[in-house]
Amino acid sequence: MRYAICFTPSASDPLTLAAANWLGRNVYSGEMVDPPAIRGLGIHEIAFYTAVPRRYGFMGLLKAPFRLAEDMSEASLLRDLMRFSGSVAPFEIPRLEVARLGSALGLVPSEPSQKMHFLAASLVQAFDLYRAPLTEAEIERIDPDGLSATQFANLHRWGHPHVMDEFRFQMMLTGTVSPGDIPRIERALRDFFEPALAAPIPVSNIALMMEEGSGGPFRVHSLHPMGKVSARKIA
Repeated sequence: MRYAICFTPSASDPLTLAAANWLGRNVYSGEMVDPPAIRGLGIHEIAFYTAVPRRYGFMGLLKAPFRLAEDMSEASLLRDLMRFSGSVAPFEIPRLEVARLGSALGLVPSEPSQKMHFLAASLVQAFDLYRAPLTEAEIERIDPDGLSATQFANLHRWGHPHVMDEFRFQMMLTGTVSPGDIPRIERALRDFFEPALAAPIPVSNIALMMEEGSGGPFRVHSLHPMGKVSARKIA
């Protein structure tokens, strides 16, 4: 079993519901959702291109999946994450947009979010003690030969290559898409998600996500509201 620390909108947020419809699974309940009817896209094609993000659920990764260190417990992780969340003020991402992420597609801020970058770096550092060391098999799956020197150092220090200065906030909507299909899938995603992306995205909770079994799908284990109770604005 692994945990991950992420951002995902609240369960009732229009973006959460749209993403569940697109990916075919609700990240809160774990329930499968019927695929959307999109002109020019077949349901089997959508299911194929969303297989990888469907497993991980709709989320922006802040601290990569990790196994608990031997001397750590879920109870202490929850306690410390609650304390951490209460020390960080809520903020907003003015706008998310569909973007190409290499050969995949996802949502990214229209402008870099320094607050999100700081939040991710702080979580990586504060909760590193909860992370069990990577096994050789886990390191090989990341393909260390394809990393830059900085990414390689991050992998061995923090358990993931894309942290600190290498971090980019993104919420994946597809796995690898064939080059010939990217423009068509991109247009469909822009049309499908446009209504849910009209308003700023409040970042007022930190989500602890949990993997179901070994290699199973991830779901939201718990939401941890950000900010002091007296000043808290829940999404």
